Amino acid sequence: MMFVPRSHLALLVLLAIISNRHLSAADVQFEKIVLTDRFHAEAAGVGDIDGDGQGDAIYGPFWYAGPSFAERFPIYPPEDFDPHKYSNNFATFVADVDADGHLDVLVNVWPGKEVAWFKNPGDSVRQAAGWQRQLAFPTVDNESPTYADINGDGREELCFHTDGMLGFAGPSDPSGTDRWPFTACSEKEDWQRYTHGLGVGDVNGDGRADFLMANGWWEQPAKPGRGPWSKHSFDFGSGGAQMHVADIDGDGDGDIVTSLAAHQYGLAWFEQVPADDGGISFTRHLILPENAEGSLSGVQFSQPHAVAVADVNRDGLPDIITGKRYWAHGPKGDPDAGGTPVLYWFELVRNPASQGPEAVSFKPHRIDNASGVGTQLATGDLNGDGRLDLVIGNKRGGFVFLQR
Repeated sequence: MMFVPRSHLALLVLLAIISNRHLSAADVQFEKIVLTDRFHAEAAGVGDIDGDGQGDAIYGPFWYAGPSFAERFPIYPPEDFDPHKYSNNFATFVADVDADGHLDVLVNVWPGKEVAWFKNPGDSVRQAAGWQRQLAFPTVDNESPTYADINGDGREELCFHTDGMLGFAGPSDPSGTDRWPFTACSEKEDWQRYTHGLGVGDVNGDGRADFLMANGWWEQPAKPGRGPWSKHSFDFGSGGAQMHVADIDGDGDGDIVTSLAAHQYGLAWFEQVPADDGGISFTRHLILPENAEGSLSGVQFSQPHAVAVADVNRDGLPDIITGKRYWAHGPKGDPDAGGTPVLYWFELVRNPASQGPEAVSFKPHRIDNASGVGTQLATGDLNGDGRLDLVIGNKRGGFVFLQR
C-alpha cells in the first residue's frame, strides 16, 4: 500500500463518499503502537522517508519504518530527556526542502531558537549516519509555528514570528543551505518566544492564505508589496495551539477552530459572520468549556496544546483532534497537571433540519487515555487504506495510532 500525504486525503474522502463507505463513529477504531516510552520530543511527523511507498513516523531523533514501525533509524544524535523538564524538539515538519525527491526533516529546537533541517541522505537513509544538519532560520518565535504554502508559489514556507513581526521564510537557493530570508507580514507587536497560537488559512475566501494569531488575522493582499498585510483584530482567546480555517457550519465561508488557552481549558469554533462595517467578524461557540467543572457529554481536560482538523470518519466534514498535553511544565504548576493524558477526536455533526450554529454539534470520541498530545500532532494516511492515522510525541514517548 502506498503512503498518502495529508494533502491527498481530500480525493480519498470524495471517493469514500461516492462509494458510500463513510464510517459511523462506532466504526472508527484506532490501533495504538508505542514507538518508545522515552521522552525525545514534544512533536512528531509523518512521511515516506525511505521512498518505499510505506508511511513512516518521525519522533525526535529517529524515524520509524512503516508498516510495522518496529525498526528505527537515527536522524540526529539521540538524547533521552527528563520529562520533568524539556526536550530539544518542539516542532517537527517533513518536506522535500531541496527538491531532490527525498523528504527531509525540520526541527524547531525550542521556542525562540532556531529551526534546523536535516537533509535526507537518500540511498543511505537506513544507515547509522548521513543526515546533514542545515540552519533554516535562527530565531523562530511562537509555540505553534507551522509549515505551509502561504504565498501560493507551490512550495511550503516556515510560518512564524520573530522580533515581534509575523511572517514566513523559505529557501533562497535550490539547495536550501543558505539562511532563509524572512518576509515580514505585520507591524511589530509585543509577541515573544512563548506566545501561543498561530495558523495559516484562507479566511475571506479570496484564494489567498492569511495569517491567524490569537489577537486577529492578517489579510494577504492581491499583490504583496513591502508593507504589512492588513490586520483585522479579533479575540480568539488568550493563545492556544494551532489555528485552523474550516467551514464548520456548511455555509461556504471560513470559520476558525482553536483551543482557547494552551495551559488552561477551552476548545472553540468561531463562526464567520458579517461585521457591521461590511467586513468579517466571528461569533464564538464553545466545544469544551473554559472552566474545569464544565464538560461536553462528560468530557473535559486541560492543556489542549495541540489541535488538528481533519476528516476522521470520511464523511466529508472536518473533525477536530486534540487532547491533554501531559506534564507541559512538569507534574505541578498547571491546572490538573497530573490528570489522565487523554486523546480525543470530536466528530462534527450537522443537522439539516436546523440552520446556523444550531445545526452544528460535536460528539467526543476517546482514542486513548495514556498518551495525550504534545505541542504538535501529525496526521496522514500511513498505510494507504484511505483512513486517517495519527502520530503523537510528548513526555510519555512516541505513539502511532492506525485507524483500522
